[in-house]
Amino acid sequence: MTVKKITWKSFVPSCYKNEENPISNDPKKPIIKQNSFQRVSLSDISNPSTTISMDDLSISLVGSNLHVFTLLELRTITQSFSSSNFIGEGGFGPVHKGFIDDKMRPGLEAQPLAVKLLDLDGCQGHREWLTEVIFLGQLRHSHLVKLIGYCYENDQRLLVYEYMPRGSLENHLFRKYGACLPWCARMKIAVGAAKGLAFLHETEKPVIYRDFKASNILLDSDYTAKLSDFGLAKDGPEGDNTHVSTRVMGTHGYAAPEYIMTGHLTSMSDVYSFGVVLLELITGRRSMDKARPSREQNLVEWARPKLNDPRKLELIVDPRLEGQYSVIGAQKAAALAYACLSHHPKTRPTMSNVVKTLEAIQEFNDTLTESFVYIVSADFDKVCGEQKEEPKKKSRHQNYRDNGHKRRMRSPRSPTVHSDAYPNKNGINGMRSQRPNGVKAN
Repeated sequence: MTVKKITWKSFVPSCYKNEENPISNDPKKPIIKQNSFQRVSLSDISNPSTTISMDDLSISLVGSNLHVFTLLELRTITQSFSSSNFIGEGGFGPVHKGFIDDKMRPGLEAQPLAVKLLDLDGCQGHREWLTEVIFLGQLRHSHLVKLIGYCYENDQRLLVYEYMPRGSLENHLFRKYGACLPWCARMKIAVGAAKGLAFLHETEKPVIYRDFKASNILLDSDYTAKLSDFGLAKDGPEGDNTHVSTRVMGTHGYAAPEYIMTGHLTSMSDVYSFGVVLLELITGRRSMDKARPSREQNLVEWARPKLNDPRKLELIVDPRLEGQYSVIGAQKAAALAYACLSHHPKTRPTMSNVVKTLEAIQEFNDTLTESFVYIVSADFDKVCGEQKEEPKKKSRHQNYRDNGHKRRMRSPRSPTVHSDAYPNKNGINGMRSQRPNGVKAN
């Protein structure tokens, strides 16, 4: 029995018009899922002369149950890409919310969707679109955003995802107004994002994400984190290779220093980027912020020397938390961030070890006891398992202190410390430059 070969141009149905292509192009026909699975890597199709067997194809994209949408369908879903359905925009292009009913696609349940349209004048193109389809079309994990399908008509390229109602971590962490993201929610998000990266690094054919940052972490209704935007992802080194040599791409402030200097990409490059995001979660500051004093603009350079000193750490923890965080947990998280941000890649922890450390940090429930009232938003009740505190009647002694009469504090080095300190209640308002605060679009 002979095995029929097809070229890589037939790898993604409807990408190339070919009458001899045995793969059905009927957009209404869902793709049949196979029982076996062996992921086809991006390198398998990087050479146009490469051929793959029908069996290889059937267990790659064809086995992932992706839907091939028509442009007319996506216009209907998004109400002609109405501005009222606009979610945001990133390097790939604008994103619109849509809704599909169960009549449009048999087998696809009615649900809200996010439709990402390639900006033909933007910085990304067909290569990034194809990369996203290949990786998210085959990889499935609870902490990776789910790709529902795609569209390719003429020069139009679109991607259809599950809708993430909470938007990006960037929006919640750096917004000037609204409820502050509680410590427990921050650690839950960190654990989820770490699990997503660990899955990519430990899959049979490892994947290096290469663009890990706050705007690429999307949140569902209960603040479960999922990684999005795989346009810059790369297959990891294979065999005896220790790294992948590639053009330096990513986002300024998140990329590992050795990758910037040499172009050598490893899983430890992702670990460094995770350390940057973890530092953002701890401090509430952006990795790069030109609005700050010159010595504080680069978050890693400013904060990393302070992470292993408990007294200095207290000064850089996000003041909007108003002391409502686990002191021990913050110290452990800071130590983990310090390790992830090591200048020596080999000394950084693996993402699986990062997950274990963060899960242990979630168990710490010690919180500073203060005299102020901290209100937890109802949105976070289920995430943190906390109850809103009722206002407490202050004692005469507390009123005396609140009128500006504070007792003298003893040095933190003293074996007996009676802390009367109040938390700071003053809130803080190629390589891609970071975008302004906005809903994550890619």
